[in-house]
Amino acid sequence: MAHFEKKQKVTATIPTSSMADIAFLLLVFFMVTTVLKLEEGLPISLPKAEAAQDIPRENVAHIWVDRTGRISINDMIVAPNAVEGIIAQRVRANPGIIVAFYTDEMAPYAVMADIMESLKRASAVRVSFASKKEKMRFR
Repeated sequence: MAHFEKKQKVTATIPTSSMADIAFLLLVFFMVTTVLKLEEGLPISLPKAEAAQDIPRENVAHIWVDRTGRISINDMIVAPNAVEGIIAQRVRANPGIIVAFYTDEMAPYAVMADIMESLKRASAVRVSFASKKEKMRFR
């Protein structure tokens, strides 16, 4: 008796057991080698003060704005619409006056913008914006 063997079909398969590992390694490779460029802005060089100057007290008008929007000019609380008149009077008396502008970091921006417009209309062109790190010296 003749013995016939059953033919086995050979199938072509691609092993996919390590496919996830390869995809993960490629993902990690591209994440590590990708360079992210942050926004740099314009290349500028800011001026630095060589030395502090002594400024006579009569040449400075101090404007303070607190976090609630109250305005004080030289220790006198004023209404927002009075800023222009007071500063214009000080500029006429002393054209070289410097307006030192101090604001709370939580002060309403609209109040500060209104004050800046008032300073512009009053021809106050010398304005100093004070910050925590900057200290002006007065005689």
